[in-house]
Amino acid sequence: MQMTPEDDLDHLTRIPLFAIFEAGALRKLALSSETRLFRSGDTLFRRGEESDGGYILAMGSVGLLPYDDRPPTHVLRPWALIGETALVAASRRPVTARAMEPTTALKIGRAMFHQILEQYPATAARTRDFFRDRLVDFTRHAMTGLSASE
Repeated sequence: MQMTPEDDLDHLTRIPLFAIFEAGALRKLALSSETRLFRSGDTLFRRGEESDGGYILAMGSVGLLPYDDRPPTHVLRPWALIGETALVAASRRPVTARAMEPTTALKIGRAMFHQILEQYPATAARTRDFFRDRLVDFTRHAMTGLSASE
């Protein structure tokens, strides 16, 4: 499934990170993503693997498994972004992602993501603020949890 710029860009804007993208940056993202088809039970990536980018779930469902021998803790459905942090920086995958049914996902490589940010400075600034706000929220939540447990 190759996304057409005019028909499917609105789907991408359902994803908070991509909702802040300039139109040109979003169009480039859609056109430069690689469509991947998975059968039920196929693995998108495994826990502990080095990340190289993210996936946009376009059809089907993906289960996130912290441990391979247990059921998924979360099941994602379209239009979800899997591996948001992996778009920005190399890291180890914290979970295994497995297709729960026939699934279509759009792969976004980190290098392409960075290229888009270089070409669209306003999108890059919004993306920086997006991740900064996420980190602040995470830190605030972590500190609240520590206070409650004391």
